[in-house]
Amino acid sequence: MRPTFLLLTLMAWLAVSAPPKRVPVSPQRKPRPRRTRYRASRDFFDATEAEALALKKNPQITVGKLRALMAGQYVREQKSALLPTAYLSLTGVTASPGARISAGALNNPIIFPRAATGATVSQLITDFGRTTNLVSSAESSAKAEEENSAATTAQIVLAVDQAFYNALETRALLQVAQQTIDARQLLVNQINALTRAKLKSDLDLSFANVDLSRAKLLQLEAKNNYASALATLSAILGYPDQQQFDLVESTSAPEQPDADANPLIMEALRQRPEVLALQDQETSAEKFGHAEHDLWRPTVSALGTVGVAPVRNDALPNWYGAVGVNINIPVFNGFLYNARAKTADLQTEAAKQRLLDERNNIARDVRTAWQQSQQAFERLSVTQQLRDQANLGLNLAQARYNLGWAPLWSLARRNCRRPKRISPDTDAQYQYRLTRLVLAYTIGAPK
Repeated sequence: MRPTFLLLTLMAWLAVSAPPKRVPVSPQRKPRPRRTRYRASRDFFDATEAEALALKKNPQITVGKLRALMAGQYVREQKSALLPTAYLSLTGVTASPGARISAGALNNPIIFPRAATGATVSQLITDFGRTTNLVSSAESSAKAEEENSAATTAQIVLAVDQAFYNALETRALLQVAQQTIDARQLLVNQINALTRAKLKSDLDLSFANVDLSRAKLLQLEAKNNYASALATLSAILGYPDQQQFDLVESTSAPEQPDADANPLIMEALRQRPEVLALQDQETSAEKFGHAEHDLWRPTVSALGTVGVAPVRNDALPNWYGAVGVNINIPVFNGFLYNARAKTADLQTEAAKQRLLDERNNIARDVRTAWQQSQQAFERLSVTQQLRDQANLGLNLAQARYNLGWAPLWSLARRNCRRPKRISPDTDAQYQYRLTRLVLAYTIGAPK
């Protein structure tokens, strides 16, 4: 009877002396500075909005579009050789009586004082395909720049998704760190009460305080990682300073992984913008090589001019006009054209090899992304089992405590470890979604 009475008295004393359980109160947030949101009517920010905002504000997207527009203007430059050229001339000359040009040219040396105006028109009749090949080369280069712009867009979208889910993951880890601190603080309070009752030693209390300090250090690290993730996301979205986004994760169920990687590789080789850009660059190099070989062909052009000379020498008429055809036939220029043609052929071969290398790299990237997606999907079930076992252990500890078979600190310690086992499950969800996004990027397919 006496031991039972002492046990009841001790339990009552612990209940009275133990500090009341503190309800964690979230610290009061400082008012955020007003900032411009992508949608002012909504207070959350999902992945789709992040992608749309990056496509609107990221400077690299603008650079890619500008480069494509520049390439289009280069096509116009090449096409200008097929159109007529017209210009006006105003000439005023004064010379000493009987002046002659005695050196420097083989033209008519006579110089007459005059003031005249006229117009000249020239037109390329044919250069036997050289200008046409230059235009085709420029058009292929313009298409390649458009594909490069599309590739830049895909890279930015992938970077946004990676930064977005990285921010979600670090935020979840920050929440887990806070839960761990709350659980370990409760354990410290309980062991402190047992220590005052001479049921636990100061060494146990010291170990509990060490665990609490470690949890606080982990919280500081999680805060830093979350801030870094927001800074990265802000930079990709085109903000010069860090924004405090309210991120919302997707609630849709994860997709099943693909059964085979070979169809994905074939799809990637057909539609990846990098492959299409290199194909256009190869075509451009081939057309430019043909144009360089055409330098040895004749060039036929026509020229016409007409004008008046209101102030002139008596030997000159008051108006003039002429039209003619000129044919230039290359004969020898120190092997310049041979060197240019050989250089163009080597550039074409280099473009073919770059395309082959890019195909091999894309096939490798698709297979690697597919394998990572398979591994991440299998990890979902493993982490779910880990979480179920953690919950089962907690329930068993709770039952043992209810039956009086285990002390209170054993239950509290198991409850304190539980938050650390939630993190792998959350991390596995984010990692699987990221692997699916990377796989979609590697095959060049929309999500």
